[in-house]
Amino acid sequence: METIKNILKLTGLGYLIIFVTGFFSNFFVLENLIVSGNSAATFNNIIENELLFRWAIVSFILMVIFDLLLSWTLYLLLKEVNQKLSLLAAWLRLVNATMFGLALYNLVSVLQLTVNPEYSKVLELSQLQTQVTLYLEAFNSTWLIGLIFFGIHLLLLGYLIVKSNYIPKFIGILLFVAGVGYLVDSFANFLLRNYSSYKDIFELIVILPGVIGEFSFTIWLLIKGFFGKKKQLIIKSTKHSFKEEF
Repeated sequence: METIKNILKLTGLGYLIIFVTGFFSNFFVLENLIVSGNSAATFNNIIENELLFRWAIVSFILMVIFDLLLSWTLYLLLKEVNQKLSLLAAWLRLVNATMFGLALYNLVSVLQLTVNPEYSKVLELSQLQTQVTLYLEAFNSTWLIGLIFFGIHLLLLGYLIVKSNYIPKFIGILLFVAGVGYLVDSFANFLLRNYSSYKDIFELIVILPGVIGEFSFTIWLLIKGFFGKKKQLIIKSTKHSFKEEF
């Protein structure tokens, strides 16, 4: 009983921390500091808000750490539904976390270019600004590649949840739709030259089911982990049934 409840708690808390760190770093910091089409303004914003930018990097690192944790706990939670698919979903989430970790190197490079005086001695200001923009674009592109793997992960996660008999099916459906959205958005970003013209539409396709689905899953995990009453959990697979009290 305690093992199952601990898995639910860890997964729920992990999701919650990812929500907080991701929102802070991406929407509160980067969205406010990066000015699209204006390298000079972006460069100045990062210099003027150096500490905030540093916190964004640290927050992103925490997000990666808890993403790695979720790869493990989600596998434990869903392996009895279908062990092979659950393991594949875990590996896909690990690949996404790895890609995002690599993407963070670009933000560290941005920080070095903006705060290290040695670079200003050998590069013109315009060159520094251009380099910062290139690193920020590389960060986004690497992140997008990782999100392709994350999208497939959500497809599998949604399927496993729908097939389980203990997690609400609507959560699985929303996560499956979000997975499709991530794939469509990521590939569109690389394939469409005029992606920016449709950016808001693509982001809505991703954010709406993704946020509702993952946040609903987070709430369910936390409620079941911390306040769930003792009842029988029966997880059916094609080969056997697994029963646990929690």
